[in-house]
Amino acid sequence: MSLRRGYSVGALSGLALLAACAAPPPAPAPAPAAVAPVVQIEPDPLPVTPVPVPQIVIVQSPPQPTAQQLPLPTAPPVNEEEQQALALLVDLQRYAVEAGEDLRRELAAANLALTRTRSDANRIRLAMLLTLPTAGPPDDARALSLLEPMVGRSGNASPMKQIASLLYAQITERARSVREEQRKTAVAQEKLDALRAVERSLLLERSRNAGGGGGGGGGGTGR
Repeated sequence: MSLRRGYSVGALSGLALLAACAAPPPAPAPAPAAVAPVVQIEPDPLPVTPVPVPQIVIVQSPPQPTAQQLPLPTAPPVNEEEQQALALLVDLQRYAVEAGEDLRRELAAANLALTRTRSDANRIRLAMLLTLPTAGPPDDARALSLLEPMVGRSGNASPMKQIASLLYAQITERARSVREEQRKTAVAQEKLDALRAVERSLLLERSRNAGGGGGGGGGGTGR
């Protein structure tokens, strides 16, 4: 009896286990219902009057030129007369220190240049050389005649006219000094000649007196 009860209990336990395994799984719990969104009612916006905005004008400065784009400086025009005047002044300064033989060659070349081209520069060069004693006998008269056309020229004082006027004034002053020295020399020579004439007269008178006295004494002794 106990054996049958044990068997029945075991059978019931096995049946219960099989039933538990064969039973379908429990259904999932239903999902919670979705919550309806809360709609916020916004009030109508107030009308806004647009504020006029002034128009902004952007002024762009022109691009600055680079060093390669900058224009090259324009050279001033060359004044030909000023260039000739500078070359002439260099020659005049050179004449003042050159030796006599070189100056004589310069004088011959200046005469030839003036014969070919009667320019102001050639006139001034020759006039300067004619006043230098080491170049030859000075000829102030010819030098002044070469400079007079430029000195007497009307109009603005050009560089050539300024040089010619300065040289003309120097030659004129030297010629005046030479004439003054010549006049003084002539006066001194005249005085010297007068003294020599008086001396000769006195010597002649003394000779006559000496000859007359010797003749009278000899005659008295003979008587």
